[in-house]
Amino acid sequence: MLKRKDLLGLKDLTAEEIEEILTTAEQMRKILDQNVKKTPHLQGKNVTMLFYENSTRTRTSFDTAGKIMGANTFAVSASTSSVTKGETLIDTGKNLDALLSDVIVIRHSMSGAPHLLAKNVNASVINAGDGMNEHPTQALLDIYTMREKFDSLNGLKVVIAGDVKHSRVARSNIWGLRKLGAEVTVCAPKTLLPVGIEDMDVKATCDLDEAIRDANVVMGLRLQLERQQAGLFPSIAEYNAYYGITPARLNLADSDAIVMHPGPVNRGLEMSSVVADCDQSYILRQVTNGVAVRMAALFLLTRSK
Repeated sequence: MLKRKDLLGLKDLTAEEIEEILTTAEQMRKILDQNVKKTPHLQGKNVTMLFYENSTRTRTSFDTAGKIMGANTFAVSASTSSVTKGETLIDTGKNLDALLSDVIVIRHSMSGAPHLLAKNVNASVINAGDGMNEHPTQALLDIYTMREKFDSLNGLKVVIAGDVKHSRVARSNIWGLRKLGAEVTVCAPKTLLPVGIEDMDVKATCDLDEAIRDANVVMGLRLQLERQQAGLFPSIAEYNAYYGITPARLNLADSDAIVMHPGPVNRGLEMSSVVADCDQSYILRQVTNGVAVRMAALFLLTRSK
């Protein structure tokens, strides 16, 4: 079982801990494949979703995972909570503790918010995305999906293309993939590549054709259109021309390559609909695997106590 109380990021996890989560997720995936809708794994446990940002996949995935395993799940939206009255994150967390929460799943716009919460509550805290820092369970489900397809990540060539600079998904994936031996290349316009990204032991390029050539996994990232106001790229049409994942570009990858995306996909921008819906697309497989991975995380954290 995981020896830590919280799951805050992959930067601090060991390769062994990541493997433990992935192995547990395999067992949870078998439950889903058998169409079992209720198990006793978390019977009597309370799981609270505390979301300060909008979410569809992640929030629903955690809720589904908790309910399948018999937990009582509760959703708290900052916009309809006492946060609007001035309640601090720590006070909110302590109140959720007092309401007997065993796990608090938090998404917050500020990097480090889950870490602050974890230090001040007894419940286990799972980071569901904090600012531009990390999104560990998304990366874990991505890595699980890759391992499901290729068995081993050692030497696997993974391309992450898109708005790397603002992507917490990219950061978590890089930490996890490198620890398991994958070769990672990030690709974006210079304005969307973080300064010093090579220090994370990845290759960085602005040439998508070069990056995709012979890749085993091609992962697109959501282009955060709200940041276009900052003028980080000339136009949407130009971005798509140089960095859109098209059938022609996908043909440059390995013949057995898969396409991934954390969602939501801006069709015709990050990738064409033909690519998003092709036989090589594992995007919907990622969604189902996300339930299995989150089941594993909830199970391991509650059992560690």
